[in-house]
Amino acid sequence: MSFLRFENIRKSYGSFRAVDDVSLSIEKGQVFSLLGPSGSGKTTLLRMAAGFDKPDQGRIFLDGIDITDLPPERRKVNTVFQNYALFPHLTVRENIAFGLKIAGHGKETIRQEVDRMLALVDLETHADKGIGAISGGQKQRVAIARALVNRPQVLLLDEPLAALDLKLRQRLLMELNAIHEEVGITFLYVTHDQSEAISISDQIAVMNHGRIQQIGSPTEIYETPHNSFVAAFIGETNFLNATLESTRDPHHSSARIDVEMAIIVKHERPLRPGDSVHLSLRPEKIHLSRSEPEDVPDRNRAQGLIEDHIYFGSHTRYRVRCGPLLLTAEVQHQKFSASDALLSEGDAVWVHWQADDSFLLESYDAQDEALVTELDEEPHDAAP
Repeated sequence: MSFLRFENIRKSYGSFRAVDDVSLSIEKGQVFSLLGPSGSGKTTLLRMAAGFDKPDQGRIFLDGIDITDLPPERRKVNTVFQNYALFPHLTVRENIAFGLKIAGHGKETIRQEVDRMLALVDLETHADKGIGAISGGQKQRVAIARALVNRPQVLLLDEPLAALDLKLRQRLLMELNAIHEEVGITFLYVTHDQSEAISISDQIAVMNHGRIQQIGSPTEIYETPHNSFVAAFIGETNFLNATLESTRDPHHSSARIDVEMAIIVKHERPLRPGDSVHLSLRPEKIHLSRSEPEDVPDRNRAQGLIEDHIYFGSHTRYRVRCGPLLLTAEVQHQKFSASDALLSEGDAVWVHWQADDSFLLESYDAQDEALVTELDEEPHDAAP
């Protein structure tokens, strides 16, 4: 039986359905992320697990016990909020000790437990500082220590790194991983940032409009998205829409994007000529070359022109026009040579990828293409 379970949960605020018949199971000791855009229902689910909100329908179980109607103080869960919710008039030590004092523990027990938490989050030398005297990253670690000191069964983290800059977020993600390995309790992590979810999670539930779109491991979510929303929200992708022409074998078919461009499609489910197919092709799966690549089985290839590019240091992202298609390709810089020239706007290139590097989507919505990051925006860095 799962450790934390949501069964057929619904929650509305007036006419707005925040959570729409959601069921999911979280195993003991997992880091489980709820990932989605604003308004997708992820924070509402977390608040219901914490006891701050009550579902209109459905039940919530923790370790086999129905906690749906229990008040927050009777649930063995603690929450780390985005804004930390620390007491500004107390020191670091006093903030961490607060919950233990409320629970009526003795002074020696409180001292030992707070010292344990200070060591866990590497804040021993800051124990007697006021909250205003420490950095944002240190405040977040105080909030985590305060939430863990009462030894909850589940730690709920609501956008815990959203207020921090990129490098600090990356460092604290590593620290959160280390803390989880040390304490071993279940984490329910809410975020809109796919790189955070992919980096820290054992399992991810992608949400949109109050419903779960897909549940899976970070690799499954990234490499095998069920639909165009998941494909677009988790990193960047190219959508290829084509019509099946003929079947080569049970798992490979020929499809045509337009009169000038045909591709090979790999698929697990049966397809027939005339079927519309919708594919997700990640930018890093596409290869670029100035010379024509060898014609090998199951390799798709086409000629194109570089429309623009952005250099990111570790990689360069290109947009390549191939007839009706505008493809985004990502080239990693594994080795540097001053004599190597980047491709430039107007350069003729060949694009090529293996048929099994694209993934056949179960459903496609053209509106989801708007979620794909534009070339001039910050990259997601979402590859697992």
